[in-house]
Amino acid sequence: MSCHWTTPHGRLKDRSWLPGPGATPIRPACKNSCTLSGAARRTSRHLGALLAAVALICACSCGAQAAIAASRAPSRTCPGAALLPSARNLAAVDAATLCLMESMRAAQRLGTLRSNGDLRTVAASQVANMVRRDYFADVRPSGQTSFSLIAATRYRAHASISTGQIIAWGIGANATPARIVAAWMASPSHRAIILTGDYRDIGVAALAAVPARFASRRHGATYAIEFGARH
Repeated sequence: MSCHWTTPHGRLKDRSWLPGPGATPIRPACKNSCTLSGAARRTSRHLGALLAAVALICACSCGAQAAIAASRAPSRTCPGAALLPSARNLAAVDAATLCLMESMRAAQRLGTLRSNGDLRTVAASQVANMVRRDYFADVRPSGQTSFSLIAATRYRAHASISTGQIIAWGIGANATPARIVAAWMASPSHRAIILTGDYRDIGVAALAAVPARFASRRHGATYAIEFGARH
């Protein structure tokens, strides 16, 4: 998996990761955060840390263990957190994922996020596009970013917007909302996006399928979350 991001100074960076011999397959994820102010556009993309099965993350570091342990408590109070996504329960999966996000933010005394239709439409489009076109990245093969897609919707009703995106996929028991959010929270870069206090709106979408190149014959799910703020 290779991800790219552009710093505010315009320099392009690249990082790639390949598993070592005998390593448990790890699910990588990318995120981006962008701001548009009037005609000026500033983009900042960061390499998302690799998302692993929860058992593997627990073995990585004490910090990862703490993040996962903290995420388990809210999972007991969010209905549907342990659901395995299917075509019949995606609304409940989305709601559980949002509930878990709110619990993580509430623990840090951050404001509640409002569910936004435009952001959810972009999130749903992103997961469907990744599965249909068999890839996993925050930038689409067409070159479109989540920021450009959101900026083209009614969400940009103000002169300045900020957006962020996190994506993930999991198979088997690692496809539940609880496991996906635990993995995000164990990744410092994803955790930073989730706990960004400036965001006010959110769009959550999951699809009960993964890009075929990763797990063509195993049940799983792909997730995308769009964060936003209008200034």
